[in-house]
Amino acid sequence: MNFSRVVRMAIRYKITFAASVVSALLVAVFWGANIGAVYPVVEVVFKNKSMHQWIDEKIGESRVAVAAQTANVDRLRKLADEGADDQSAAKKRNLQWDLANGQAELAAATKGLERYVAIKPYINRYLPQTPFRTLVLVTLVLVVGTLIKDVFLVINNLLVARLSQRAVFDLRKLFYRRTLRMDLATFGEDGTADLMSRFTNDMNQVAGGLDSLFGKLVREPLKAIACLVGAAIICWRLLLLTLIVTPLAAFSIRWLAKMLKRANRRAMEEISLLYGTLEETFRSIKIVKAFTNEQQERKRFHDNNKRYYHKAMGIARYDSLSHPMTEVMGIITISLVMVAGGWLIFSRQTTLLGIPLTDGPLNQGAMLTFFAMLAGMADPLRKMSDIFSNLQAGFAASDRIFARLDREPSIRDPKQPAPASRHHRDLTFEKISFAYQPGKQVIEDLSLKIAFGETIAIVGPNGCGKSTLANLIPRFADPTSGVVKLDGVPLPKMRLRDLRRQIGVVTQETMLFDDTIFNNIRYGTPNATPEQVIAAAKQAHAHRFIEQELPNGYETSAGALGARLSGGQRQRIALARAILRDPAILILDEATSQVDLESEQAIQQVLEKFTQNRTTILITHRLAVLSLADRIVVMQAGRILDVGSHEELLSRCSLYRRLYEIHFDDLKQTA
Repeated sequence: MNFSRVVRMAIRYKITFAASVVSALLVAVFWGANIGAVYPVVEVVFKNKSMHQWIDEKIGESRVAVAAQTANVDRLRKLADEGADDQSAAKKRNLQWDLANGQAELAAATKGLERYVAIKPYINRYLPQTPFRTLVLVTLVLVVGTLIKDVFLVINNLLVARLSQRAVFDLRKLFYRRTLRMDLATFGEDGTADLMSRFTNDMNQVAGGLDSLFGKLVREPLKAIACLVGAAIICWRLLLLTLIVTPLAAFSIRWLAKMLKRANRRAMEEISLLYGTLEETFRSIKIVKAFTNEQQERKRFHDNNKRYYHKAMGIARYDSLSHPMTEVMGIITISLVMVAGGWLIFSRQTTLLGIPLTDGPLNQGAMLTFFAMLAGMADPLRKMSDIFSNLQAGFAASDRIFARLDREPSIRDPKQPAPASRHHRDLTFEKISFAYQPGKQVIEDLSLKIAFGETIAIVGPNGCGKSTLANLIPRFADPTSGVVKLDGVPLPKMRLRDLRRQIGVVTQETMLFDDTIFNNIRYGTPNATPEQVIAAAKQAHAHRFIEQELPNGYETSAGALGARLSGGQRQRIALARAILRDPAILILDEATSQVDLESEQAIQQVLEKFTQNRTTILITHRLAVLSLADRIVVMQAGRILDVGSHEELLSRCSLYRRLYEIHFDDLKQTA
């Protein structure tokens, strides 16, 4: 069970775990002791006696009982000896049975006498001699005992919270670490909303389950056991009679737990879909408003929200059964005890239906204390019924979390990586094919060799595989067949860190972090000095707008996903970030698509210098950037259609000529 793995993470904090168990045990001890105060109140104070009088009476009664039982045992033993030869087998068995019972009752009476004699000196020395003072003392002890119990209860709650939160803290870190290891395709399949649901809602459910497990599920059974022990001391045989409903209760609880776990799992799946609707709507809010589609989005959210509501009501229905089920079982138990105990008291008998239940007749004080102990057991059991929902939600949530956590990325480091060196020779694609889904090839049987220091531009219609081909270089994905080599070494034989440290990537959809401009530029090069950061920004033509247009210069926050900057500003920051990294391979995927013509010309001058002595892959439709390329690769339907210079392709490649006419004519005329 996956939840047990979370439990193992928690109990690694041995001191906290041990302290929580000890504090729960002390809560249980004081709980049972406080209930035990019923006996002296009923049996001593309410009969207008002091403890001194009570102990003297008990010693006297015990001596009489010992004498009577001794005489009875002697009589039975004499009868058995005198008629050993004349008695029938049945009569012998009855005599032996009576003798054994008499000896047991004598032993019990003797132990009781010894116990009363042992505590008499302490009662005479320390306890008051009047009934009222005895009542005051019992009340004071009860108040102090309750205060001590509550102190340990607070300590236990804090320790349990610390234990569960530390475990979830570790689980959240592990889940985040494993998620970052996964390849890009995983994020596309799972979706951000599903991952966010597991990071937030599911983690909270696991924490709630751990709170219930280490809190009430440890503390409340111990309280019940304390009362169980107290009841067993009074009359253990009568206690056994009350437990005949236990198998039925266990079956009912097991069925309820199974239903709750299933209902919680379905609810968590629905809330993931709800998160997905929210994320999609808010990220596309401009489109929603532009097309006045608010009503449709409200309906979509209403439908998802309603499905989650029905799943939540399923949990509520099963959860609502837990308390009544426990209460009915408790009432049945107490009713059995009341009937059996009432018969023993009123009839002054020690047997019920021929079954011996007590060694001697029970008094009202003992019986009321027995009832109080059962009531003391009922309260912890009632509270335990309240934790079923939390536990089952924790079980379901841990299953969902570990389903993702246990996956291994398809892109991972080799067991014995090849020695790392900075790229210096060539980058080759040898008979590459790639498909996101079986049977739907995005790249098919593609071969290409790029010399170190060469700038290659890749052009083609949308969906022809340009960006996919670029993604194979940093191993965001691996080809389904063929191999990509860097300086003769297949990429899968290189450590991912060694490979990606040599690569700088600037994409069309530039994502910045909710941090300062300075830290966004330095992202990926954490040891860069302020001077190096500023130099990179100047090269990317970002320094001027940073200093003149942003309120706090380099210390200005970019906002979530860079929302406080324009598209062109974000791209220049991303370009500065790539320049600062000083990569051996630079990948520019429509990297200047959102800058104005003036900035593009300036960036082109930067790139002319920056692309020297490094391999550059350009994916673009911009004529100005294409002029940087040593060769242009034309792709169509996942294949290389032609490779050559701008002039060569214009003269012989009809697709390139058509793309040029569509995308470049306007820019040429503007220039």
